Amino acid sequence: QVQLVESGGGAVQAGGSLRLSCAASGRTFSVYAMAWFRQAPEKEREFVAVSRSGGRTNYADSVKGRFTIFRDTAKNTLYLQMNSLRAEDTAVYYCAAGRSIVFDTRTSQYDFWGQGTQVTVSS
Repeated sequence: QVQLVESGGGAVQAGGSLRLSCAASGRTFSVYAMAWFRQAPEKEREFVAVSRSGGRTNYADSVKGRFTIFRDTAKNTLYLQMNSLRAEDTAVYYCAAGRSIVFDTRTSQYDFWGQGTQVTVSS
């Protein structure tokens, strides 16, 4: 069983930065793929970034070059560093964990989800 708790969301101006955190419980944290998704009102939850257990990362085209996903294994914490934020980045951001991941971008691939943290970017 893995429990995930996001934090670090808030309101920022376009062009600003935020760092989101996802605290994970469970001794198997290091072998899970960890991902960030986001969901805006009346829109589907969409993939943002993933950090696989082997270190490989993948990003949605919309955030490449602006966002960085990384983890601190010792702290059992996943991070999303968001720079050059845009109004269209406004959403609730969720972290997720899963094993046996084949399709990084599909919500159905992940077994555990956090409660979400709101990010609001004003233009």
